[in-house]
Amino acid sequence: MVSQVLDRGESLNSLLGPWLARLDDPRQRALAQELTFGTLRWCYRLEAILKSLLRKPLKKKDGDVHALLLVGLYQLLFLEMPPHAAVSETVGAVRQLGKEWAAGLVNAVLRNAQRQHGTLPQSVHGAASARWAHPDWWIKRLQQDWPQDWQHILEASNQRPPMVLRVNASRTDRSSYLQQLKQAGIGAKASSIPDTAISLQQPVAVDSLPGFSSGLVSVQDAAAQLSASLLQLESGQRVLDACAAPGGKTGHILESVPDLGAVVAIDNDARRLMKVRENLLRLQLDGELIAADAADPESWWDGEPFDRILLDAPCSASGVVRRHPDIKVLREAGDLQTLSQQQQRLLSALWPLLASGGILLYVTCSVFKRENSDVVRAFLDGHHDAAELPLPEQWGKSLAPGRQILPGEQGMDGFYFARLSKA
Repeated sequence: MVSQVLDRGESLNSLLGPWLARLDDPRQRALAQELTFGTLRWCYRLEAILKSLLRKPLKKKDGDVHALLLVGLYQLLFLEMPPHAAVSETVGAVRQLGKEWAAGLVNAVLRNAQRQHGTLPQSVHGAASARWAHPDWWIKRLQQDWPQDWQHILEASNQRPPMVLRVNASRTDRSSYLQQLKQAGIGAKASSIPDTAISLQQPVAVDSLPGFSSGLVSVQDAAAQLSASLLQLESGQRVLDACAAPGGKTGHILESVPDLGAVVAIDNDARRLMKVRENLLRLQLDGELIAADAADPESWWDGEPFDRILLDAPCSASGVVRRHPDIKVLREAGDLQTLSQQQQRLLSALWPLLASGGILLYVTCSVFKRENSDVVRAFLDGHHDAAELPLPEQWGKSLAPGRQILPGEQGMDGFYFARLSKA
């Protein structure tokens, strides 16, 4: 999996399920996931360490050996697994690849790393990418956007995230579900915001959560749970969830106000839209699902205005990198321009669909201002019938326009929100 992310640019989300399904033992699955996530989370530091231990780089065709060396270094330097196990298993894995020639090399590199265990991580801190375990362009962008907070953002993005639940308010309440978790022996506490969020002391398999299969609860970060309340939903309203997959926010909208007039969820990926359907079926909820480009309303809109529009815009996902460490590797500096253009296109295309007096909530899971306040400011400058509505001040940092939650603030992922009204 590490090799496929680093060498082929594949997403960890698409790789994880099929590969872990090959392992029958839950403990092996948990270890495989930890090794993969951890290696990618710290890959920029591990790459610098490996470079210092190799006399010459490996050839491109040996990317699998390179990836195994990174996994071995992660076990030794970060997990502090027994050295004999980390070294012997990594050497054994190289042999399983049919690359017997590399066994001695892997053994020598990892043994050398073991001997220098106490000094290796600090020895590469001169390079910013190794020190902060993020690409250089990412660090520079954060320093520009968040001169007082960039170090905190990077540190928080390298932490393991909490597992957060969203209680289905149409079926139960948070206090009742906390009691169910207690009876099941699962440690948890109520999150400070919002009132549907519960943070677990330790991650667990969803199958072990009381009532998960019947829709009592979903897995969703607390910041993402803010969207439904910020829309100020009311009975009878017609609601659009643009770019809806995988459907967490769609489900939350339907849970929040069961007697909405209509909820339409759109995504341009038909396969991902199936995930929305699966989530709604589990929650015992229903909405109209459309596979289409939200930025091309002529191909799907029936002409009836929406009272509320949620635009959870495609973005760099730089605010949720602690949950998706492969993002650090897959994103490039040039992506921000492409994404901001797409975001502006979506905003402009969806605005005419909003009823007078309606609300559009613009959301990203990014911390880069180019995708957030810059996009909304440009939109407001070009649309004189649009006005910014204030957002609650008990979370996030005020921007002009919108508010930004930075990764780790109040235990949440990094999210940006801007709420716009139509005159």
